[in-house]
Order: sequence, then structure tokens, then C-alpha cells
Amino acid sequence: MPIKVLKNEGRELRVRISGESHTTLQVFRARLNNSKDVEYANYFQNHPDLDDPEIFIRTEKGKKAEKVFKDLCKEMSKEISGLKL
Repeated sequence: MPIKVLKNEGRELRVRISGESHTTLQVFRARLNNSKDVEYANYFQNHPDLDDPEIFIRTEKGKKAEKVFKDLCKEMSKEISGLKL
């Protein structure tokens, strides 16, 4: 999942995620908005065939958006790696 940072300014982070669908982005959005450290999170996709989707995060005062996003990614990775079939 290639990620390109478009904006990283303390409480605000905007990243472009290549090759992912609405399903993945919805999971990120929902998990971020359920975090007590996040004031607002959403994802945007301009043209589905031409543009990669972007996630925007604004954290509560005193929290860094990059850290909140990285922590969520680590948490989700642990959950997925723990799946047993």
C-alpha cells in the first residue's frame, strides 16, 4: 500500500493511498473518527479511474496527526496478522 504524504503540519495530515478501494478507506476513516485523539477524519476520491484516494486527519490539540495515523496502522496490522483460519 504505497502512501504519499501531501501535507504534514502538526495536527493535520493528508496522505494519498495508491491502489486501495473505498472499503479500506472506510475502515481508516471509521477507526480514526472513533479515536479520542482525532477531531475530524475523512477520505476523498475525485475520479475513481484517474485519481488515487486521499485521507485527511485533524487531531485534537496537543496530538500529532502523523503519530495518530502511524499508531492506527500498527494497531490494524497487529489485528490482521492475528487472524486465524
